[in-house]
Amino acid sequence: WFYLTLKELSAEYRAHARALDLRICQLQTALEYIQDEDKRFLIQERIHMLSTMLREARELAVLCERYYDRGYRRNVKYTI
Repeated sequence: WFYLTLKELSAEYRAHARALDLRICQLQTALEYIQDEDKRFLIQERIHMLSTMLREARELAVLCERYYDRGYRRNVKYTI
């Protein structure tokens, strides 16, 4: 088995966030050149979904980085 520390997992979430951010930028650029309204709608929906994933990846990166810090107030979305 392969186990990651929370610090390593945080780096993975950050890398994932960078990839998501890059893809969002690519889609936003493509959106400027697309005239078809149906295609524009699909791309906008994709950007919305990827933006949600980006936000969550960033939140989880912070959670993993700071999990053991004293006084850190965890995001209630990710607590049981």
